[in-house]
Amino acid sequence: MTSFADKPTLHGERVLLRPIVAGDAPCMWADLADAEAMRLTGTTATFTREQIDAWAASRIDQPDRLDLAVVDRETGAWAGEVVVNDLDVDNRSCGFRIALRGSARGRGLGSEATRLLVGYVFDIVDEPSIHRIELEVYAFNERAIRTYERVGFVREGVRRDALRWGDEVTDAIIMSCLRTDPGRPRLRADALR
Repeated sequence: MTSFADKPTLHGERVLLRPIVAGDAPCMWADLADAEAMRLTGTTATFTREQIDAWAASRIDQPDRLDLAVVDRETGAWAGEVVVNDLDVDNRSCGFRIALRGSARGRGLGSEATRLLVGYVFDIVDEPSIHRIELEVYAFNERAIRTYERVGFVREGVRRDALRWGDEVTDAIIMSCLRTDPGRPRLRADALR
């Protein structure tokens, strides 16, 4: 029986996904200085270093979510994080989010990380068995929208004027991937070594 309490390490060609641990706090803290990442994720909250330290240290103990570090296999460096959260056992669904640092964007790392984690959730996690993974992406993040569509997510709707960023407002696009979708990611056998 596998659940979100089990924290996998997933091996891809370009990325390694591994559980976030306390030692990742400095990387997470540094990522908060990336203004473009904050805009892409709609993050307006501010955090203290102590909050980030506590957050990173607590990820391994969360039974209802997976917080994985995205590691660039070429350099061995932290590239960002990928998360499955908002578990709804009754509806067999969960949320998905990813945040990559600037140097990792536009290199295919996010696509591979998304494929690996979505494939893992659908093909390996059986308690609870997840049928639906959903996400929200802001309309100005066209690169991410194209990536999600290539990976197998389908647009479902729009939350109009969902984010106010400075003087601008933008829509949020709601997307999902179902276990039964023919184009959904499948986990390669060698990803779980």
